[in-house]
Amino acid sequence: MPEDSMTAHLTSQSTLTPAITAWSVYLADQGNSPHTIKAFTHDLKLLAGFLSPTHTLGNITTADLNRFLSWMEKGRGVPCSPKTLSRRITALKSFFRWLHQYAVIPYNPAEKIIQHVVLSPLPVILLPNEIEAVMDVCQKYRQSAKPDTRYYALFYLLISTGLKKNECLALSKNHIDESSPNQPILFVRYNNPQYRYKERKIKLPADWLEIYHEYCEQYHITDQVFPWSQRRLEYLLEDLSVEAGLQKHISFDMCRWTCAVQDVLNGMEKDHIRQKLGLSKVQWREVNMKLDRLVEEIHPKS
Repeated sequence: MPEDSMTAHLTSQSTLTPAITAWSVYLADQGNSPHTIKAFTHDLKLLAGFLSPTHTLGNITTADLNRFLSWMEKGRGVPCSPKTLSRRITALKSFFRWLHQYAVIPYNPAEKIIQHVVLSPLPVILLPNEIEAVMDVCQKYRQSAKPDTRYYALFYLLISTGLKKNECLALSKNHIDESSPNQPILFVRYNNPQYRYKERKIKLPADWLEIYHEYCEQYHITDQVFPWSQRRLEYLLEDLSVEAGLQKHISFDMCRWTCAVQDVLNGMEKDHIRQKLGLSKVQWREVNMKLDRLVEEIHPKS
């Protein structure tokens, strides 16, 4: 019989409330984001409010869960979007699978619930020829009469690492390990302890270092790598869009998705991509499906 310290005090005669508390601790222990834990536990607390307070875990049936989901959609009187419903089904499946896995309940009542997969629109990415056009513009800025290497340092970093906007703004020089010039490393750090699960190290392109050194010398960078406002950096990316003649508006998010797609095309293992992006396994589910669709659009299967 599998064992888990979180379920040690739970039995099929326990009610939902202590089980939800134990599950939230388990989710945190597995590295899920605070946002995911908060959303999932809220969904299960709605179920606890829907059922009788004395309803035990072992007596919850598939019919109970289907009645709950129907109430969420039509009877609660509060709008429940398809995406929210899909997340709540995911929460139910994850929770009862956990209870069954650790033998708290004899069977999984959520196993036969039909999942409603709802994907938000596909993100816009840069195609290989567009990346090349933007890199040419970066090189033009670098070699102009008044050299400006900011564009190159920023854009090349973003499409190589998939950094989020806030991670880029928080980047310091001591986050870049140059001890091995042929394989520099970027460390992504978070000051807030609740986001430590997002901390990671990412391999940097060796040729980015030369650009980075030029940039640091031009702008006298001593600590924060990009000591400008969020808006100013967004303007730099927009400048590249215009100069490259793109109809697309380059953004941090576009660069992040472009990086992930390029990694898929280059054969990087999916779990390595997930870790590189700093995503939990729950967050990765939708991202992975979108990546597959984006790659299919670029290289349709015959």
